Amino acid sequence: MNLNLATIPSPCYVCDRQLLAANLAVLGDVQRRTGAKILLALKGFAMFSLFPQIRETLVGATASSLDEARLASEEMGGEVHVYMPAFRDDEFDEVMGYAGHLVFNSFSQWQRYRERVQGADKKISCGIRVNPQYSEVKTRLYDPCVANSRLGVTIDQFRPESLDGIEGLHFHALCGQTSDVLGRVLAAVEEKFGRYLPQMKWLNFGGGHHITRADYDVDLLCDLIVRIRDRYGVQVYLEPGEAVALNIGVLVATVLDIVHNGVDIAILDTSAAAHMPDVLEMPYRPEIEGAALPGVHPHTYRLGGLTCLAGDIIGDYSFPRPLKVGDKLVFGDMGHYSMVKNNTFNGVRLPSIAIHDSATGETRVVRCFGYDDYRSRLS
Repeated sequence: MNLNLATIPSPCYVCDRQLLAANLAVLGDVQRRTGAKILLALKGFAMFSLFPQIRETLVGATASSLDEARLASEEMGGEVHVYMPAFRDDEFDEVMGYAGHLVFNSFSQWQRYRERVQGADKKISCGIRVNPQYSEVKTRLYDPCVANSRLGVTIDQFRPESLDGIEGLHFHALCGQTSDVLGRVLAAVEEKFGRYLPQMKWLNFGGGHHITRADYDVDLLCDLIVRIRDRYGVQVYLEPGEAVALNIGVLVATVLDIVHNGVDIAILDTSAAAHMPDVLEMPYRPEIEGAALPGVHPHTYRLGGLTCLAGDIIGDYSFPRPLKVGDKLVFGDMGHYSMVKNNTFNGVRLPSIAIHDSATGETRVVRCFGYDDYRSRLS
C-alpha cells in the first residue's frame, strides 16, 4: 500500500480502494461470464463507507440479522437477502420491510411465517436452506455441515409437500475454499436435492468461496455455475464476504513496551482478542510486513495484546532489527471479519478505520472510536 505510517492513527484498519477494485473486477467477470448474481455477505465485511464502490459491481448484500438487513437496505441498496437460523417474531415484520429474499432454516419456520410473507405489501421470494451433509472444512467451529449441525434441512427432514411458495434453495458448505471443493459439494447437493431444483427459480451457493485468491480456479467456478444454470434453469447466487475484501486491508499497530520472560515480548496497542479475534478462534497467524517466522531473522519476539487476557497473544515473529517502543507494525489481510467481529473487551478502544487510495497515495480516516462507543454498549 505504500502507507505513510506517520500520518495514520494507531491502531487503525486501513483498506485500499485499488485492491478492492481488483477483487471486484474478478467478481464482476464471473457475473458477466455466467449470469450469476454475487452478493456481499455482511458477516464478512460491512465497511459501509466502501459500499458505493462495491455496489457498482455487486447486485446487493446478504444479511443474517435485523441490523445487518437494515444496513444492507439503507447503505448498500440493490437486492437484500436475509437468512437467519431462526427469525424473531417481534422483528419479522421489520425484516420483511428490508428484504427482497428470505431464506428459512427449517420448514417449521417457513410454516410459521408463510402467511405473513404472503400478506406483505410487496413480493418477497422465499427459500429453504438445505444441508448437503458434505463439507471439507477443517475447523469444526466453521463447518456448517458438521454432524448434528443446526444449519439447514437435511434430506431426511426435507418436506417436499411444504414447498408451495418456496422459490429457491440455499446451501452453505465452504469456508475460504476453492472451486474444486465447490464441485464436490455441488455433487452432494444434486444427489440429495437435485430432483427439487427444476421447480425452483434460484439456487444460492452460499459463501466461503475464495474467488479472488491468486490460485483460485475461476474457470472451473464459471463452468460449475453454467452447468447448474443450464441443467436446472435456475438463477445462481453466490454470497462471498471474504473474497470481496481479501487482502485489501491491513491493521497498523504500535509497540508500547518490550519485556523479557524466557522470550522477548513486545506489547502492542492492539489485541488478538479484541481486534482480530479469528487469530484465536480459527486459529491462524497473520502476516506482518517485514517479519517472518521465528529464527528466520536475527531478532524474535512474541507479540502480545493490550488486554488482561493471559492468552491475548498474536504469535511469535522474527525481525531483521530489534524492535523498539514506538515502532509501527503492519498486519496483513485485516479487512474481512476483523472489523465485524471486533469488540471492546477490557474497555480497549476499537481501531480507527481509514481508506487508502494507492493510485493517489491519499489516506483518509473515516472513523475514530472513543469512550462513548464503549459506554453505549453497557448500561
